[in-house]
Amino acid sequence: MVEPNHIYQYSIINALMAGVADSGIPVSQFSSKGNQGIGTFTKIQGELVLLDDKVYQLQASGSIRTAGPEEQLPYAVATQYEPQKTIRTQLKDKDDIDKVLEDFNDHAGNLFMSYRVVGRFKRLKARTVRGQEYEDQPLSELGSKQAVQEYEDIEGTIVGFRAPAAWQGFMVAGEHMHFIDKERNVGGHVLELVSDGEVEFGVAVVNNIHIELPTSEKFNAAKMTTEDAGIKGIEGGILNATVLVQKAGFRRQGTGPH
Repeated sequence: MVEPNHIYQYSIINALMAGVADSGIPVSQFSSKGNQGIGTFTKIQGELVLLDDKVYQLQASGSIRTAGPEEQLPYAVATQYEPQKTIRTQLKDKDDIDKVLEDFNDHAGNLFMSYRVVGRFKRLKARTVRGQEYEDQPLSELGSKQAVQEYEDIEGTIVGFRAPAAWQGFMVAGEHMHFIDKERNVGGHVLELVSDGEVEFGVAVVNNIHIELPTSEKFNAAKMTTEDAGIKGIEGGILNATVLVQKAGFRRQGTGPH
């Protein structure tokens, strides 16, 4: 039985930054670790959402597929999420996520938090990484080739974790959240958001975390350091990304710095 509000994590962000992404935990094993989670797939191909027993791959095209049980995940985080408090609130931007978490427990700065946001968004910008172009390509090099989708008037779920600053490199310090729409058609790593009225926001504090490290030769041979600026850049920055705007079936695509 999975303990509620404990975090299970396979590998560490520093390994992805070093390009270690050719193998990992099988989807079938990871999906038993909780009812919500985030991560990526081998070769850093797209984003991952675990939501209520299903693992989804959010692809650079903006589309979604259900992952097969034998597929492997080089980095993934899960929890058996049971909200300790659920509120209805309006989010005028992404920073409001952190404000809600602080209001829930302003003494949890050195603890972890998991959360789930369900509702309609007036605007939401999400990105997906296109994947490694050569063996062991570092994650930091993929920021200029990520795809960015901008959605308007879209309903769905955000799955997120907040990690303490001291854990940068093991996890992503601060906010790390992925979005999947209600129909399970589109999604990605959340960059910006504005809710359309109030959304349902559930939160849980986590003080138990289990990290399973890979035992592969590549993991043990990798030269890992904590690249704080690099992690912040790939998680929040957008350079020369492909942009896709979608609203009620309308799409516009282009490239350029953002």
